[in-house]
Parts: sequence; C-alpha cells; structure tokens
Amino acid sequence: MTLTKETKIDNVALVGDWSIQVREITIIKEDDAVISTTYNRKTLLPFRSNQTLNENRVPTGWVHEATDISSEDARVQALANASWTDEVKTAFKTQTEARGI
Repeated sequence: MTLTKETKIDNVALVGDWSIQVREITIIKEDDAVISTTYNRKTLLPFRSNQTLNENRVPTGWVHEATDISSEDARVQALANASWTDEVKTAFKTQTEARGI
C-alpha cells in the first residue's frame, strides 16, 4: 500500500475588477486510486487596507499596503500584474475608503 499526496493550483480567476481567487486541490491516492480530494480557496486583493486612528480612536486616514505576490504561482502573478493596473489600484483604494473597511 503506497499513499501519495499531490497539491496543485487548479483554478485562478479574476472576480470583479480586482479580486483574484485561487483554488488549490489536494489529492490523496492509495496505489494510484484517489481516496480523498479536498479544495482550499483564497482571495487576493491589490492592497491590505487599514484605517488609522488617533488616541481617541477617531479615524485619521488610511494605510494601503501592497499585496506581495512574489511567492504566488506564476499564473497568479501574471493575472495580478495584468489586472492590477494603476487605474484599478486607485479605484480599489477609493472604494475601500468610501466603504470604511
């Protein structure tokens, strides 16, 4: 009885203007027969955005930290680089700040 485990990205998609969804599949096999399949998903956005507060917890501005995609799969990097234009990044920041999240 030989167990093997294979994990790979099987789906990368742009959702809306800036959300990149990545699906990873993990396949467990016993003697080349699939005995388990699981999926994990994650969503990448152009920035991690946080509202700054003063000592009285009153909002004072925003900090937008660019998402590091350097360790992502080549397909994810290609999609992010093609999709996250300066125009899209500006729109993301504007919408995030307007929604207050």
